Amino acid sequence: MKEADPALGFLTRKETEVKLPRPTRVKNKTPAPVQITAEQILREARERQEAEIRPPKQKITDAEELAEYRLRKRKEFEDLIRRVRWNTSVWVKYAQWEESQRDFARARSIWERALEVDYRNTTLWLKYAEMEMKHRFVNGARNVWDRAVSLLPRIDQLWYKYIHMEEMLGNVAGARQILERWMAWEPDHHGWSAYIKFELRYNEIERARGIYDRYVQCHPTVKAWVRYAKFEVKNGEVGKARQCYERAIEQLGEDGQTEELFVAFAEFEEKFKEVERARCIYKYALDHIPKGQAEELYRKFVQFEKQYGDREGIEDVIVGKRRFQYEEEIKKNPLNYDVWFDYARLEESVGDKLRIQEVYERAIANVPPAEEKRYWQRYIYLW
Repeated sequence: MKEADPALGFLTRKETEVKLPRPTRVKNKTPAPVQITAEQILREARERQEAEIRPPKQKITDAEELAEYRLRKRKEFEDLIRRVRWNTSVWVKYAQWEESQRDFARARSIWERALEVDYRNTTLWLKYAEMEMKHRFVNGARNVWDRAVSLLPRIDQLWYKYIHMEEMLGNVAGARQILERWMAWEPDHHGWSAYIKFELRYNEIERARGIYDRYVQCHPTVKAWVRYAKFEVKNGEVGKARQCYERAIEQLGEDGQTEELFVAFAEFEEKFKEVERARCIYKYALDHIPKGQAEELYRKFVQFEKQYGDREGIEDVIVGKRRFQYEEEIKKNPLNYDVWFDYARLEESVGDKLRIQEVYERAIANVPPAEEKRYWQRYIYLW
């Protein structure tokens, strides 16, 4: 392509090229005699930094000037709220500024306006009630807390704060009424635990026991029953603690057939030197819990027998553990006849005829496919 003629008012290609400067080459690469650290650079930068420009402090000398200042600040806040109505921090700053001016009626008005915008915001309720409590407006604080827990009953923090305030005021009966209101909503474990701890602080053992009864009915779980039993142990009621474990097994049914419950029950009996009871619990649990969910139970039982059992008892535990291992391997591959042979030999060494017969019948029931000759070579020996 031909270059444009300068006479025609266009630039040539050569004139449009931009020449970049050549990179400078450092001839002397030896280190400087005086090294500057990063700390020195930062210190010098801080020293040379100009002081922050702050507006001068305004001194208000008369009521008229104060009124003008307040009017100006309120206008600024109102303008800001019109622009960012959903910004909670703006409402909080506005209300706190009115509080600093000791104009509590206006502060309350701002809090109420903020709650109309977003009553689900927990921060607004907490800050509002905090203002009332800080300036000892007790009835005002009660009103705020009461509305908060009525509108947001699932926010535990609001209940905790409300109860704490009444307790600090020495209004124990009022705090108990609030806790009863909270329990009507069937809170989680933490809520019930807070009620129980409240009663225990005032040494109301029977009341706490009654709450535990309601707690395990509301949350029929192993966790709740174990807590109930430990409460009775702590108060020296060993018989009632045993009843808790027995009721848990009975009422929870299949849901209560868990490793956690049986281990806790056995350790309880072991703690009070009821060795035979603990052994029965371990054996019952091992017979009723699925093999894949009883690893910790086996480990605890072995430790128990090593501590309290005789040689025969320890051998029974070892045999039980080997049974568990064989069952797991058979579950993975029912056609593994080598495992079936080992399992049968184990039962033959124990001498329990019923168990021996059961193992052989189960093994024979697993007939291999017709085309799998390698399995048939092992299967025929079972007969």
